[in-house]
Amino acid sequence: MFRPGELIFYGRTGVCRVEKVEEIGGRPFYCLQSLYQRCSIRIPVNGKVSMRPVMSRGEADALIDRIPEIQVQPAETRVLRELTNRYLDSVNSCDAVRLLSMTMSIYAKKQQAIQDRKKLGAIDERFLREGESLLFGELSVSLGIPPETVPAYIQARLEERRSP
Repeated sequence: MFRPGELIFYGRTGVCRVEKVEEIGGRPFYCLQSLYQRCSIRIPVNGKVSMRPVMSRGEADALIDRIPEIQVQPAETRVLRELTNRYLDSVNSCDAVRLLSMTMSIYAKKQQAIQDRKKLGAIDERFLREGESLLFGELSVSLGIPPETVPAYIQARLEERRSP
């Protein structure tokens, strides 16, 4: 059970602060405040939406260090429902590695589209933005840096690890 003041990663909302735990109708509920969206959320403590503690700084750096090892396979399908479901599975998993892999695969797809002088599809664009928002929000909190500086931090860390 999370305690008031803790930061958690909650479903598709991302990083939230547990404001309090209260009882409603005899059941315990978390009162959450999103760090990056203007919303408050009340959810059952044993709800169905995935929740987990926010990554530590070490876990965040370890995730970034794994980026060169992650094999990206751009999702190729003409059936939009399949594509959406595949992306939703990653986003709803609340798993940082799956979210990173999804985001990287869409980014690779976008780079290929640019090379082919085409536009990335709307579904890909939507999930790329959502994936980056969720990832950069959590990495921002874990690393103690503003969300907009996360891409530069990732790039600098990867370049540092590549140089002898």
